[in-house]
Amino acid sequence: MDLFEYQARDLFESHGVPVLRGITAQTPEQAHAATLDLGTPVVVVKAQVKTGGRGKAGGVLLARSPQAAAEAAAAILGLDINGHRVETVMVAEGADIAEEYYFSLLLDRSTRNYLAMCSKEGGMDIETLARERPDALARIEVDPLTGLDAAKADEIAAAAGFDEVDRAEIARVLVLLGEVYRDNDATLVEVNPLVKTGTGAIIALDGKVTLDANSAFRHPEWAAYADESSDDPLEVRARAKGLNYVKLDGSVGVIGNGAGLVMSTLDVVAAAGADLPGRPRPANFLDIGGGASAQVMANGLDIILSDPQVKVVFVNVFGGITACSEVAKGIIDALAILGERATRPIVVRLDGNAVEIGRHMLTEAAHPLIELVATMDEAARRAAELAAAAE
Repeated sequence: MDLFEYQARDLFESHGVPVLRGITAQTPEQAHAATLDLGTPVVVVKAQVKTGGRGKAGGVLLARSPQAAAEAAAAILGLDINGHRVETVMVAEGADIAEEYYFSLLLDRSTRNYLAMCSKEGGMDIETLARERPDALARIEVDPLTGLDAAKADEIAAAAGFDEVDRAEIARVLVLLGEVYRDNDATLVEVNPLVKTGTGAIIALDGKVTLDANSAFRHPEWAAYADESSDDPLEVRARAKGLNYVKLDGSVGVIGNGAGLVMSTLDVVAAAGADLPGRPRPANFLDIGGGASAQVMANGLDIILSDPQVKVVFVNVFGGITACSEVAKGIIDALAILGERATRPIVVRLDGNAVEIGRHMLTEAAHPLIELVATMDEAARRAAELAAAAE
């Protein structure tokens, strides 16, 4: 779960991280009032969207009066930034910036550790810095059992090359950001820029936080972060039906049972379509879990077939606890439930428990949309071919 910048700012503040005041606004009039409330000579009006590149897209503007802030808000609200429509801005205090730094703490699955990255050169695209000047970006592993304590924070600040005069305060702020990461089950806490002001204060000027959705059961307060307006409508519908669905940009809808199998299916479909016209790719991730009742299958097919990009559906199931016969019944009954809403071909591959019975049931049903294919690779190829032909 990604947070908006203003939510990250509030989270930082609750942990004692130094931040500047900020007030959200949904209208130019609210931005005018927010500027009056802040009472500072300069404010920054910032688009609140869950994507980067706001400044380049005109989503971050300085204002030196309440009227100018209102005009800036009017220019930003409604902007499309990388496919995200701006519905809210944050009016934040202007900062007397002397230097800009970068810091992030993230989950490194490859090493099963946390990874801290820090640089004296912030305020720019960190990917560009890492690519063009990797020596300017310190990378320090952090043991999850120890966390980002004072000793580790000092090590990070030293590795990034900060002067002794600033190191203690920077390390103190890094420890607080580590607490944000730990206490909120985050997978990413990023500050770009972390700034030093003209008075020498260290302030988190912009924050990005990603929370681990698997930890939501421990955090009822996360309900306040819900924002379905920025989510894909199909993902919202799928969540309401209890489906584990992620929208992608291809034309082959995918249904499978088990996250590992579905991930493998995405790879096989992408490979199968690589040499075909239009290069058909997966349109979604959809894991129906261990049960494949008619209603679950109908819900899954309904979501996938509601995507206008989908040209064909690939159902790839390995029967385990749930027998293939039950899966086959679910598919047949689901098509009856959907009726005229089911209009695109469905390639089905079944294997595992009671596979012969399941295949026999689908063959006997003789539904015009169902095409039964024996192996996963062959089924992926057939689905890709049908998608390419439909382009």
